[in-house]
Amino acid sequence: MNSVLGVAPKTEDFVAKASASDMFEIETSKLALQKGDDVAKKFAQQMITDHEKASAELKGLVSNGKVQGSAVTGLTGDHKEKLDELAKLEGAEFTAEYFDEQVDVHEDAVDLFKRYAEEGDNADLKAWAGKLLPALERHHKMAKDLDKD
Repeated sequence: MNSVLGVAPKTEDFVAKASASDMFEIETSKLALQKGDDVAKKFAQQMITDHEKASAELKGLVSNGKVQGSAVTGLTGDHKEKLDELAKLEGAEFTAEYFDEQVDVHEDAVDLFKRYAEEGDNADLKAWAGKLLPALERHHKMAKDLDKD
């Protein structure tokens, strides 16, 4: 609902959603390294590198006490379901669905980070979200360009 209204999420919600998004992107990309074509594998490696770095930075902000909240430690709900469905696919079908998922998850991440960067209530986290936003926008564009549907 906050997304529809353009309202920044609470800090705790932002931390949970950002870490869950990172985890989903990393896990689906690890699968793409095994099952994807060369283009998907190249994209997936970039996603793993960038999102592992972002996850480590977020965990650092939380563990040093600058940010209240807790990072998600495992996939749940929709993310787990989507990963399980993706794991069942092979070949071109896998690659197409992987890119579809990457478009969707990056669209959501861009929206989440933009709202928090503009109006979040924790200065350190707000700065971090603003710093990551251009990379997320670039990931979203890359995924859209690679999504053949």
